[in-house]
Amino acid sequence: MTIALERPVGTTDPAALVDPEVMERLAVRVTKDHPDIELPIAHRIIGQTAAFLAASAALPGAELSPSKAVDVGWHTWILHTVDYAAFCERVAGRFIHHVPTPDGESIEGGPEAARQRTLDAISAAGFRIDHDLWPDAAMMGECSQCHAGCTDSPNGGKKQ
Repeated sequence: MTIALERPVGTTDPAALVDPEVMERLAVRVTKDHPDIELPIAHRIIGQTAAFLAASAALPGAELSPSKAVDVGWHTWILHTVDYAAFCERVAGRFIHHVPTPDGESIEGGPEAARQRTLDAISAAGFRIDHDLWPDAAMMGECSQCHAGCTDSPNGGKKQ
């Protein structure tokens, strides 16, 4: 199933997928939950989260994985359930699940392969990539976020 994304013709800015009021609400929440992130960066994070979600919707089961920054945006958005569900329905025609990789398992090909798969998918969906928010896997280091293993799964993470 192919979903036509609602965005101004010719734009590659994924922030165009997000209602301005929702964008502001989410960006402000990111800065409250993460005081080290300034509002302009939070806006960029939400834009890249929209691109990630749209790419995930276009390629369910592809094991796309967010960067640490985009994972912050995704977690923030999920907590705003009404906004998140409406965005998912509009962009994907379904709810986009957040499925962390179980402990001890890794994403196919490792973090760098997942990063490249994700960036390729975002580009293929026609969105601009904010490379500052997608550092090389080697530069990301160890962290406690689930960014190294979060994916979208149309079957809720159940193996088929």
